[in-house]
Amino acid sequence: MQFSGKTAVVTGGSRGIGKSITESLVAKGANVAVIYASNRQMAESLRVPGTVETYQCDVSDFDKSKETVEKIISDFKKVDILVNSAGITADKLLLRMSENDFDRVIAVNLKGTFNMIKHLVPHFSKNRYGRIVNLSSYAGIHGNFGQVNYSASKSGIIGLTKSVAKEFAKRGITCNAVAPGLIDTDMTNILSDSVLEKYLEAVPSGRIGTPKDVAAAVLFLASEEASYITGTSISVDGGLGM
Repeated sequence: MQFSGKTAVVTGGSRGIGKSITESLVAKGANVAVIYASNRQMAESLRVPGTVETYQCDVSDFDKSKETVEKIISDFKKVDILVNSAGITADKLLLRMSENDFDRVIAVNLKGTFNMIKHLVPHFSKNRYGRIVNLSSYAGIHGNFGQVNYSASKSGIIGLTKSVAKEFAKRGITCNAVAPGLIDTDMTNILSDSVLEKYLEAVPSGRIGTPKDVAAAVLFLASEEASYITGTSISVDGGLGM
């Protein structure tokens, strides 16, 4: 897979899975617009003038997202790929979860995905070409203890993905999702060894996934080779969801 001459927008593209996606796209020849929430230093470490540019934006903010998309299109002239990787957690048992805990996770994970697609789809439609890849999760398919908010947001992304795919298939736009399982990121690094061992017992492959495992699936769905795939979700979970 090669992405020479293509430009991708990656939200949450400066850390974890998003960073791996950014680096993988660049390695395959793509230009990348990295959208980050707050860690400017980490984002700037990825910057390569003219190839990788960074943009600070809270994707849950509808107007700010629109402004950022317009700036990216102005800078790069054409965008071909959108990867919605921005996401947060606020894990608590349902009875301890506040309204703000629920609303903020939904706002960033689900509304943020909607905002970015909403603002970029007219550009894709005009060019009659677009690849959209949304990051869902194992939790969005199967649910997860202490993650009512996160699971709801990631399940919503799957429904959103299918609907967008149906609406824009005839415009040369594909929309798919990737649902990671247990992946070695900041979110899993906080788990104790005993908890991690318990999780791994349920993973048939017997190992924790890497951000590169997820990036590989994202790049495939963003490629020309996946032009006849739309409205689907690929699980990258070592068989956990079987």
